[in-house]
Amino acid sequence: MTPQERLDAAGGWLTVDLGAVAANYRMLRQMVGPGVRTAAAVKADCYGLGAARVVPVLEAAGCRNFFVATLEEGLSLRRITGHDSAIFLLNGPMPGTESLLQQARLIPVVNSLEQLAAWRALAFRLETPLSAVLQVDSGMSRFGLSAADVARLAAEPELLDGVQVVLVMSHLACADEPAHPANRAQREAFLRLRALLPDTLGSLAASSGIFLGADWHFDLVRPGAALYGINPTPDADNPMRPVVRLQARVVQTRVIEPGTAVGYGARFIANRTSRIATLSAGYADGISRHASGAHVVLCGYEHTRLPVIGRVSMDSIAVDMTDLGDVEIAPGAPVDLIGPHTPLEALATASDTIGYEVLTALGQRYHRTYIATDPAGG
Repeated sequence: MTPQERLDAAGGWLTVDLGAVAANYRMLRQMVGPGVRTAAAVKADCYGLGAARVVPVLEAAGCRNFFVATLEEGLSLRRITGHDSAIFLLNGPMPGTESLLQQARLIPVVNSLEQLAAWRALAFRLETPLSAVLQVDSGMSRFGLSAADVARLAAEPELLDGVQVVLVMSHLACADEPAHPANRAQREAFLRLRALLPDTLGSLAASSGIFLGADWHFDLVRPGAALYGINPTPDADNPMRPVVRLQARVVQTRVIEPGTAVGYGARFIANRTSRIATLSAGYADGISRHASGAHVVLCGYEHTRLPVIGRVSMDSIAVDMTDLGDVEIAPGAPVDLIGPHTPLEALATASDTIGYEVLTALGQRYHRTYIATDPAGG
């Protein structure tokens, strides 16, 4: 098919603004200042937006440190990134995979003494020091060395022989709630634990943590969600540029009378004569089955928000278009699910989730277009 035929054949369109990604990176880098490195979390295929297209833009904007979750992501990213970029593996090495990490020049984030021992054993076999990040659990109880583990490393420094610690990091549980006491408690715990480990760079803040202020920045910040336009300050206006526009298309319209049910389970019953449109996207495309509180916008009629009604189906969404009056709606017409007048956060809230999950759940059936409204310079 020609590019136009592929566009016409798609039931929905996902547009990713690479220029906005670059602009968001530069904004965050300026926030933390020249003394702090700004890395990028590019796990989950850059939160579903496509690492092969996004990572080169981040590199062009100056990023040289990337965080992924799994070995497979790291191996894939190594084929994309430049030779001088550092790739950190957040989950650390799974048992038996240490040599694969070393051969691909991936740097493990060590979360346990067992991972440390395996990485150290490889260093001894190769007779060369191997770089690693030590993650400490400062209060989230998810990943990282416990306080007891850190105390043991302080008492037995030989456990780090052969390992070059390049970063000590932790992760904040409540950074998107600036007033939450856990933020300062975790910072204080991080300082205590870090003081017992080799003197090296420190990192505590991801996207929302950056906005807590300089006390949380340390030597390296690790934004992810904010790069892709997700609001890192949920209780305030989004400071980031939007990156994603998501559009479905009208398949057909119909007029229904009062008392008519719409969708599975007959959860919606019309209370007026209504014009209903069926859109070509559903939960197979990452739109939650429970997104019946969401609103969409027919392109060209941006000031009329149209409610999703009934349950979202696998391949379709029903929308009440009655408030558009006599506006002609042609089959194939584009409708914004995420766009200038339908923010990502609004769809997430209506789906009882967060923007992270919305982006990472987007399916592969959308026709993807990458644009650059703000090239990665400047």
